[in-house]
Amino acid sequence: MFDIHTEEIEWGGRPLKLETGRIARQADGAVMVTYGETTVLATAVAERTPKTGIDFFPLTVNYQEKTYAAGKIPGGFFKREGRPTEKETLVSRLIDRPIRPLFAKGFKCETQVIATVLSHDMENDPDIVAMVAASAALTLSGIPFLGPIGAARVGFADGEYVLNPTLDEMDDTKLDLVVAGTGDAVLMVESEAHELSEDDMLGAVMFGHKNFQPVLEAIIRLAEKAAREPRDIEIPDNSELVAKVKEIAADDLSAAYKIVDKMERRDAVDAAKEKVLAALCPEGAEDAPDPVAVGGAFKTLEKEIVRGGILDTGNRIDGRTLTDVRPIVAEVGVVPRAHGTALFTRGETQALVFTTLGTGEDEQFVDALEGTYKERFLLHYNFPPFSVGETGRVGFTGRREVGHGKLAWRAIRPVLPGGDQFPYTIRVVSEITESNGSSSMATVCGTSLALMDAGVPLTRPVAGIAMGLIKEDDRFAVLSDILGDEDHLGDMDFKVAGTGDGVTSLQMDIKIAGITEEIMRQALHQARDGRLHILGEMSKALEEARPGLGEYAPRIEVMNIPVDKIRDVIGTGGKVIREIVEKTGAKIDIADDGTIKIASSSGDAIEAAMKWIKSITSEPEVGEIYEGTVVKVVDFGAFVNFFGPKDGLVHISELNDGRPKTVSEVVKEGDKVKVKLLGFDPRGKVRLSMKAVDQETGEDLSAKEKEAG
Repeated sequence: MFDIHTEEIEWGGRPLKLETGRIARQADGAVMVTYGETTVLATAVAERTPKTGIDFFPLTVNYQEKTYAAGKIPGGFFKREGRPTEKETLVSRLIDRPIRPLFAKGFKCETQVIATVLSHDMENDPDIVAMVAASAALTLSGIPFLGPIGAARVGFADGEYVLNPTLDEMDDTKLDLVVAGTGDAVLMVESEAHELSEDDMLGAVMFGHKNFQPVLEAIIRLAEKAAREPRDIEIPDNSELVAKVKEIAADDLSAAYKIVDKMERRDAVDAAKEKVLAALCPEGAEDAPDPVAVGGAFKTLEKEIVRGGILDTGNRIDGRTLTDVRPIVAEVGVVPRAHGTALFTRGETQALVFTTLGTGEDEQFVDALEGTYKERFLLHYNFPPFSVGETGRVGFTGRREVGHGKLAWRAIRPVLPGGDQFPYTIRVVSEITESNGSSSMATVCGTSLALMDAGVPLTRPVAGIAMGLIKEDDRFAVLSDILGDEDHLGDMDFKVAGTGDGVTSLQMDIKIAGITEEIMRQALHQARDGRLHILGEMSKALEEARPGLGEYAPRIEVMNIPVDKIRDVIGTGGKVIREIVEKTGAKIDIADDGTIKIASSSGDAIEAAMKWIKSITSEPEVGEIYEGTVVKVVDFGAFVNFFGPKDGLVHISELNDGRPKTVSEVVKEGDKVKVKLLGFDPRGKVRLSMKAVDQETGEDLSAKEKEAG
């Protein structure tokens, strides 16, 4: 009934097994990959007929995590997996990016790749397993996929690279880098690093590329046994159509791509395209070529003009040299009342970034397969259609927005202060208000400035830059700070973020095979020069974090109490802590280890809450002065509540210097008084003194007398 084929290798100290022929046999390709005890099933299916009227390849990738994989039941009312989580969206992109360039040019059949996590051993992250499974499924499917690809995760600890570190090992590494590619080329890199050098980052990429070669060999061996017959596809020859388009529009397009302003350039390019369509596809003509094919030929001409101009002259669309960065204006404090704001403008790309500080109550609970955890740093990226002068849907967070936000999050996180140093929940929102090239890197720069404007003590400021590549045969040009058109018509999108001391994030997508180590090294070092320039421009607005928080930011103080005193502060059914919150107005968050965070915009409220908690958890100290309330007056003195629930006796002889005839001559119930703790009598009763304290100033008079004596 089953025609099962398997391949198994030892990889990174753990067994990697690929199996096909038992599950999902109606898919064009289906492979189940197990690494350790983490298992992912990937399927690939393509329609039999091409989709018409489109000029792009209709590929969809879905990565999905099922909670049964970790022996869990979903939370919520419906007890069923719902909309994709952030990780599912990010891993879907992680799979899509390296496989998309490898489908045969001209293949337009709708294709879907689905990777489903079936088991998670809490050691091996399913994302790498899913990438390997998707690659294998496509390779076996008969779909015109020019793979396979391999993938690996690389860590860096104690000066050594680590292949596929486990989830526990990731806590001790300075690098989290995922690399994917073919046998002779790197196609995709995604990473977060703790200020590593460019050479260390390049070494990690090459280490990963070398070490996923055995995976590629295993996929090929499996394909030799179980692959379907490759599909026949017809790729139309449009060279004649390109020649016609070139004859009509070459001069107009060349002139258009000398216009520096993006909107004017776009209008000129659109006019050239309309001219071509009017000439080749006149209304009512029966033998006219397909307008979509004409659009493809027009795009081919665009590439030829832009790429040829850069390689031949070294000059770019906007007149810059290969290494020039567009003009930068950095501003902070641009919006009132927000805790921290920045406006970062680089050429025609602009990010308006807001920082908001919150308390422990504002932390995000993340329900992952590995377990539920709290996240105290949130970064959200929004890309409204007006930023590129268009209309469009508003309110829906797309995959691109999630991915760009996560890239900026990775770039900034390594320089954030720890929770013990800065006990705030931090939310950053980047609103892209203009876009013409790398709004994600503008978000990195704007986020760094907005955080410092809010008083967040970053280790160092972070800047980001996007690099591009134009490569024809042996000629190539690496471009610093690419425009949107250069990204669209180029061969590489290479984003590097970091401080003056090193790289914190690297993301690379390659549209062609054959990029060399030499090109990557040049791009990294050219990016470093650009990053340092951008950091210099940013420093004109703000060099380091402001010394204090903004006027409207909450204040948080941290104190620690013995664990066995937590129940006393909370009280029965939360009675005590609710009373503290209601009467002081402060927010209070108590951790299981006895750490207490007290937050309020009022310093007096924080101080009152701290005193209250100390009075519950501490013991009064002999010789200290306290403020209390007279709770009872008797013939021989007054009882004063001075330390939480503790009362003490001020003997009539300790009320004032001259012994009064009655206690009521000096105090009455409800009076606020200042007392000094003299000690305890043989029965443990508290002895207090009022006369030892100046009732106006709280000064210790007895200590003053000793000094005078």
